[in-house]
Amino acid sequence: MTLRTTPPFRADHVGSFLRPAYLLQAREQKAKGEITAAQLRAVEDKAITEIVQFQRDVGLLSITDGEFRRTYFHIDFLDQLGGVQTDIPVTVRKPDGSEELAPPAIRVIDTVRHVKDIQRADFEYLKSQVDALGDLRLMPKVTIPSPTMLHFRGGRAGISRQAYPELDPVFYDDVARAYGEELQSLYDAGCRYVQMDDTNMAYLCDEKMREAARQRGDDPNELPHRYAGFINKVVALKPAGMTLAMHLCRGNFKSTHAAAGNYEPVAEALLSEMNLDAIFMEYDDERSGDFRPLRYLKPGKIVVLGLVTTKFGQLETKDALKRRIDEAARHAPLEQLCLSPQCGFSSTVHGNNIAVEDQRRKLQLVVETANEVWSGL
Repeated sequence: MTLRTTPPFRADHVGSFLRPAYLLQAREQKAKGEITAAQLRAVEDKAITEIVQFQRDVGLLSITDGEFRRTYFHIDFLDQLGGVQTDIPVTVRKPDGSEELAPPAIRVIDTVRHVKDIQRADFEYLKSQVDALGDLRLMPKVTIPSPTMLHFRGGRAGISRQAYPELDPVFYDDVARAYGEELQSLYDAGCRYVQMDDTNMAYLCDEKMREAARQRGDDPNELPHRYAGFINKVVALKPAGMTLAMHLCRGNFKSTHAAAGNYEPVAEALLSEMNLDAIFMEYDDERSGDFRPLRYLKPGKIVVLGLVTTKFGQLETKDALKRRIDEAARHAPLEQLCLSPQCGFSSTVHGNNIAVEDQRRKLQLVVETANEVWSGL
């Protein structure tokens, strides 16, 4: 068995990285009006050039811009779709002193449409930096939030009845068309690898979140199948030759989590019904349950096992990772599995409670373990 030459790679990653201090400082200066947007973008360019080199140095083949131009992984993108209105998320301090990011309000106030290229300019800069390295194995990857966020956060009440008296099929078709136009824009710029970040399928594994869905008038047993159809509308519009993946996230703000639960409630819809090329699944601790849900994985689809945590600096061992990969391979073919960290290192600008050097060590561990497991070295 050999290493994959197309994405997702045997050693892959979710996409976001800890922001360097000078970039955070520049963002503060921009917020205070001390520097212009153009000056901030120049600082972002410098930081992205450095993080591209960092990824290449640790041995990764998929290369992102670290999400260095974003504050939040989802709001920054969704707010640029026509017909969508979002609020800035609120940070809440819990009784134990830790912080929690309250879900932002995401409302559909008009027909959803693609009014401009959202990620193209950012991708073009990323691609230029990857191309400058001269390594044809490297592939720039773009991460965007999942379209399910336009429904799950508010349910029917969060979507204008004037714009959408009925949701099915017009709302889902409009959102899929907007995403399809964004994917085509990226493809035209040379992008061949896009990952959609989705909290909602993972949240539907958690009984608290399932009950919240019931309170909004949705059936948590039906939603995964509805979302599979929704995602498939987007997949049907993606350009041929583009890899479209989804990452399931259980919450990652400052090393915290928002949801827990075995994947069983969503496994069939996720792994059998969705026509995506790959699914990144968080499996870094007991919150995710066992690997039995992988039995639904259909031929031709890849699951990227998120076995290395980005929440804490303690380094996993190769032996432990290999044992867990062996466990997963009892339920899905090894050739349909890959390895990654469970999430990004900085899903929001704030970053996880982990050191930059730990970030490097964990990624190197993923690369070395994948090489040993899948190349037989």
